[in-house]
Amino acid sequence: MWMRGGTSKGAFFLAEDLPSDTAARDAFLLRIMGSPDPRQIDGMGGADPLTSKVAVVSKSARDGVDVDYLFLQVFVDQAIVSDSQNCGNMLAGVGPFAIERGLVSATDGETRVAIFMANTGQVAVASVKTPGGVPTYDGDDRIDGVPGTAAPIPLEFRDTAGSSCGALLPTGNAVDIIDGIACTLIDNGMPCVVFKASDVGATGYEDRETLDADDALKARIEAIRLQAGPLMNLGDVAAKSVPKMMLVAPPAQGGAVTVRSFIPHRAHATIGVLGAVSVATACLVPGSPAAEVAAIPDGNRKTLSVEHPTGEMTCVLELGADGQVASAALLRTARKLMDGQVFA
Repeated sequence: MWMRGGTSKGAFFLAEDLPSDTAARDAFLLRIMGSPDPRQIDGMGGADPLTSKVAVVSKSARDGVDVDYLFLQVFVDQAIVSDSQNCGNMLAGVGPFAIERGLVSATDGETRVAIFMANTGQVAVASVKTPGGVPTYDGDDRIDGVPGTAAPIPLEFRDTAGSSCGALLPTGNAVDIIDGIACTLIDNGMPCVVFKASDVGATGYEDRETLDADDALKARIEAIRLQAGPLMNLGDVAAKSVPKMMLVAPPAQGGAVTVRSFIPHRAHATIGVLGAVSVATACLVPGSPAAEVAAIPDGNRKTLSVEHPTGEMTCVLELGADGQVASAALLRTARKLMDGQVFA
């Protein structure tokens, strides 16, 4: 099934329908997407990392969990299939896909689907509108980066801190200096390097095309990323899609913070779901670059609007008794685009 999930889209497979051998599976996925080729002309990919994604779903044997979800990023112009990260946008499609494929029995009205994110070992809960026990994709909710409206799919994340790096702040520091730039190395569901846009010669308000055309800026950001990888317990990240690089600036549209995201070599048209969660969390780290530019509301329940090139993404963070982020929730939507056979 081909689906849009959040501001991404890609292929959703039952695990049993893919080769069990990893090398054979990856070769198949490269073939169906048309990679490596900048246009992906001989496959289904859309010549963009956001449209070259795969979700592999299976019924879960874990207590309290409905399905297991493995996310795979198929690189566009390289013969690489990576499982080194989650994707919170594709996650939005997992619940309705699981119901469509009979892995989860729907209830009338709304069905909560507990999803084990195999990439990082964490659980998210998606709430899917199911009138009459059938998923509906029609609704009045909108998310920036997607035209029109659709049915809401709230996603709740718990215990995501350190999911890839072993700790929320893998170095133990609010700030690490890399190439003279103050950075926060953070992982609250997505490994990210967060630093002020102004510190690398940007404003933080550029559009995607301007950022992608600035080779000097991208080279400087990549130099920081390559050094941050080992510090974040990710090893050599030269061929990895993490960490993501987050350039922050003061909010411009009444939100909490403005972000320009590199994923990691191209500028993101919006911002990834878990990337937004990690950046919002960085805003709450005292002394961090994000905290210095962000507008933070009071209270233990903080609604933070993360502004990005095509709008904003709202994160709702709940703080525990220790003042640390205990849970995060966001609103996404999804839509079924095609159901059938793809040929390799």
